Amino acid sequence: MPAIESGLSGLLANLSPRARKQLAKDIARDLRRSQQQRITAQQNPDGSAFDPRKPQIRQQKGRVRRTMFGKLKQARWLKTETTASGVVVGFLGRVERIARVHQFGLRDRAQPGGPMAQYPARQLLGFTDADEKRIADAVLARLAA
Repeated sequence: MPAIESGLSGLLANLSPRARKQLAKDIARDLRRSQQQRITAQQNPDGSAFDPRKPQIRQQKGRVRRTMFGKLKQARWLKTETTASGVVVGFLGRVERIARVHQFGLRDRAQPGGPMAQYPARQLLGFTDADEKRIADAVLARLAA
C-alpha cells in the first residue's frame, strides 16, 4: 500500500477536499465489496484458501455446514469510514473481537466459559493486487473527469 500512497499522493493534492471525500467514499464502497466477495470465497488476500474448521469430535450425520463468516461480511458489521484524507474498512461492535482473533490467529474461547482454543490465521481484511489496481484506476478516473 505505501507504493500506492507515494505514487498517488501528489495527484490527490490537486483535488478539492470535497472531491477527495467523494473519491474516498467510492474507494471504500469498492473495497468493502471486494472484501465481502473474498470472505464469501473463503480466501486470504494472497489467494490461498482459509484453513478449514477443526473437525468436531462427534459430528452429526447429514448436517449441512455453513461457510465461515457468513454474517460477518454483511454491511451491518463490515463498516467503512471515509474522510478527505483516508479510508477505513473494518469490523465494528461485538464482531470486532471475533474478526481480530481470526485475522491474527489468536487464542480465544469458542463459547463463554468454554476451553481456550488456538485459531488459525484467516485474513479477513487485506489488500489484493486487484484492489490496489482498482484504487489506482479510481483515482486516475477521478482526475481525468
